[in-house]
Amino acid sequence: MTDVPFIESLCAAFGPSGFEEEPVHCIKEYLPGFEITEDAMHNLYIPHPGNQGNRPLIQLDAHLDEVGFMVQSIHDNGTLSFVPLGGWVPSNVPAHTVRIRTATGRMVQGIVASKPPHFMSAKERAADQVVLEDLVIDVGSSSREETLHVYGIAPGDPVAPLVASHYEKDTDILFGKAFDNRLGCAAVAEVLHRLRHEELPVDLVGALASQEEVGMRGAAVTSQVLRPDFAIVFEGSPADDLYFSSAEAQGALKKGVQIRHLDASYISSPAFLRFAGDTAKAQGIPTQHAIRRAGSTNAGRISITGKAVPCLVLGIPSRFIHTHYNHAALADLEAAIELACAILTSFPKEGLRL
Repeated sequence: MTDVPFIESLCAAFGPSGFEEEPVHCIKEYLPGFEITEDAMHNLYIPHPGNQGNRPLIQLDAHLDEVGFMVQSIHDNGTLSFVPLGGWVPSNVPAHTVRIRTATGRMVQGIVASKPPHFMSAKERAADQVVLEDLVIDVGSSSREETLHVYGIAPGDPVAPLVASHYEKDTDILFGKAFDNRLGCAAVAEVLHRLRHEELPVDLVGALASQEEVGMRGAAVTSQVLRPDFAIVFEGSPADDLYFSSAEAQGALKKGVQIRHLDASYISSPAFLRFAGDTAKAQGIPTQHAIRRAGSTNAGRISITGKAVPCLVLGIPSRFIHTHYNHAALADLEAAIELACAILTSFPKEGLRL
């Protein structure tokens, strides 16, 4: 079974796009003994100990970053203007707690504030529209000088939601933040951990990428470095079971690993889909299948690297991604891990016939 305390600490780690040091540290602590390397973008490369260098190479991908913010400026009253790192719905941002990491590493807690209704005009109340540029973060300061010199906050400091993670054993539900895509990172780490002493028919490298939420930038680097023959991409995928009927939902909690066929950046390899489906059926692993009108994953970048890379995207359905709070089922994460392990141990030595 996947290590729940590891998942909780990984999801709670501070790591908006471009500032992934904390989740990097969590992964390194969980995989002692692996020869892990890190590049200038905080991308991690974790090769399987049994790699031989003359077999098909499979890249295991997930992205380390979470959606967050960056301090843009400090007002005379001490509050902070900020810009988003990744995609946010403006109405989801106000009235939540965040942490700002200063240049010295100090973590400062703040509240995303907006004008209370008591101070709004009738016209402002009627409009009822949140504009991200109008919001500020209040850390309790009373002046710009106090924010700068007492709190130590400066323009350019990163900001992330402040949420404690929790697992409810009775319902098998994980609660926390950054399930997009710390659950995917947990899957990569756990697959490597479980297969550490297995003799695989392929070479395998875990590649945890930075800056996915701002344009899949880390994966553009990892795929160029590794030049894989195939890739398995893990993603904390948006759950849709609260918005569609059971017949229409393609990302429901407790229904198994989600296999993605299509999104805005990627069309899956039919051969890889067939192999994954046959493997899941043979192993009794529950699956659900997603055809997405929008959204993207690192497969969008990896799949067009070099002479093209067949990719398989395995999703862990997660409610309310790109907000402060998420729910997911541990059983779905376990199904994704089990399917990846089964695929890797039975992968054809010569690769898939495309």
